[in-house]
Amino acid sequence: MTTLFVRHTVSDYKAWRKVYDGFAPVQKANGVKAEAVYQAADNPNDVTVTHDFTSAAEAQAFIKNPKLKEAMASAGVVGAPSMWITNKA
Repeated sequence: MTTLFVRHTVSDYKAWRKVYDGFAPVQKANGVKAEAVYQAADNPNDVTVTHDFTSAAEAQAFIKNPKLKEAMASAGVVGAPSMWITNKA
């Protein structure tokens, strides 16, 4: 299993969450098997998201999807997100 981690700051968590939840069909259509959202304990606008994929190639393709960048911009992501891909050992 491959997991994509995405960490970013958002301007308003509730507004971001509406866009994120609405993006679920695009996630599923692009190989996301499971997802989870975490907020930093000391800052609810510091968000980390995980997406599980079958392969690293699927995760890479998802990162490059222009719809993802558009959704992040419309959701109020501040600055560039940190993204990394891991494989379960």
